[in-house]
Amino acid sequence: MSVIDKLVARSRRRSPWLFRLNAGGCNGCDIEFSACLSPRYDVEQTGALLVGSARHADILCVTGPVTRGSLAALETIFAQMGDPKAVVAVGNCPATCDVFAGSPVIAGPLDGLVPVDVFVPGCPPRPGDIIEGIARAVAALPAKGARGGKRDAKRKRGAGKKT
Repeated sequence: MSVIDKLVARSRRRSPWLFRLNAGGCNGCDIEFSACLSPRYDVEQTGALLVGSARHADILCVTGPVTRGSLAALETIFAQMGDPKAVVAVGNCPATCDVFAGSPVIAGPLDGLVPVDVFVPGCPPRPGDIIEGIARAVAALPAKGARGGKRDAKRKRGAGKKT
């Protein structure tokens, strides 16, 4: 691991950037997620920041069962995030589709569509549980390597090839 990779990994531990996606739920988990940003829980005090673009995010927080209408957005957002990235399933719906299971408009559960690192159970989960889930996702990021590690490795392998 280079010095820059170590520096990026160290700074990422203290400032995870989050991107939230409602994949078709009832908004109960979104309300609890928003409470994490309120002065009472103040997750930003720990360095976490909710960003408006998936390209800047380290952690994708998904609420709701994944509907067929939101599936393309989920796949696009997941592909736009740089490596390493983590996915947090917030609530019961992303994990099991909960009351929406069996509906013809549901494409979920989430772990069958994208790799999920942390499940936060609850309907809706409490803000403290969501913050704990985000902390577990942050802890999982160093094991996935530094930013761009896989991309850089592929680029280096491709650069050495003769055509």
